[in-house]
Amino acid sequence: MREAERLSALIGVIYDAALDAGLWPDVLARCAEFIGGPAAALFSKDAASKTGDVAYYAGIEDHYKHLYFEKYIKLDPLTVGHYFATVEEPVSVGDIIPYDEFLETRAYREWGKPQGFIDVLNVALDKTATSAAMFCVFRHERNGPIDGEMRQRMRLLTPHLRRAALIGRVITLKTAEAASFADTFDGFKDSLLLVDAQGNIVHANASGHALLAEGIVLRAAGRRLTSDDPDTDTALHATFAAAAEGDDAVGIKGVAVLLVSRNAERYVAHVLPLTSGARREVSRSYSAAAALFIHKAVLDTPSPPEVIAKSYKLTPTELRVLLAVVEIGGVPEVAEALGIAETTVKTHLGRIYEKTATARQADLVKLVAGYSNSLVG
Repeated sequence: MREAERLSALIGVIYDAALDAGLWPDVLARCAEFIGGPAAALFSKDAASKTGDVAYYAGIEDHYKHLYFEKYIKLDPLTVGHYFATVEEPVSVGDIIPYDEFLETRAYREWGKPQGFIDVLNVALDKTATSAAMFCVFRHERNGPIDGEMRQRMRLLTPHLRRAALIGRVITLKTAEAASFADTFDGFKDSLLLVDAQGNIVHANASGHALLAEGIVLRAAGRRLTSDDPDTDTALHATFAAAAEGDDAVGIKGVAVLLVSRNAERYVAHVLPLTSGARREVSRSYSAAAALFIHKAVLDTPSPPEVIAKSYKLTPTELRVLLAVVEIGGVPEVAEALGIAETTVKTHLGRIYEKTATARQADLVKLVAGYSNSLVG
């Protein structure tokens, strides 16, 4: 199969997985192969609590999957690094922590190395104050270091994975038969609109009808879906027209369109093309080019660690050491918990003191407590 055809077919099954979650393991296996690694996962991490969960994965043994989220997520230097994650921008180990330091960590020595994994390319699909929804592809020692081609292939798939994952999360159902898509979601609590290539509304669930009747976010001018904001209206209709041309044409359009209501409330809209794959049954039944999911946006305030890191220009590694010092205490204990040498901890601690204009660990505890109290109180 030619490269362009291979990519097009892969994008199609990614979107099918938005409606049928059972497809994700096979889709992730195909994504990993395309990008250049033996394993991939869709997962979430809470960097503040150092917890997480994997939604779907491929190429990783169940034993290691459970072991990571039960034990090594707390030791993984990349977890704190996700405070700095920019949505849709791939990051490797070396982008977060010096690679030689990574090789010292218990997370690598006890989890990654036994599996032959030497690196991982992560991309944030969504991010809140404390957590991130991530997609990753592992690099095996037989594949060699992450290179520019792997990053480029990740970028080709990321907008499509993000759209599918966000819509799948909004749906919150294990599976949904594409042929009965509209019937299935007539009772869905968030708004769902099916539109044709011209932006005409061909179906709406109850929440969608209520949203249109209210007319403060989107409204119907005859059958045509419109927004009072010209830029939003143009963006949505460009996406609907592209959806009629197939999955590839949609690209990065309509992944997450911000809608601001007349009373200043914020909503997010996600556009799913319906003209390819299993989704074509919906298109045939309703003459729809795309499905538009609309839900109220959650206020996204920065977390205390993220504010601290930005205020003092701390690197991800320095932030990781700072939080460990505050939580655990002495250098030997921090080194043991992080799985790195005491000399490495001391080096980072010296830089932290310099950047924060402090001189003692007690000062660092007060600094972190002050930020936490000011944001929580």
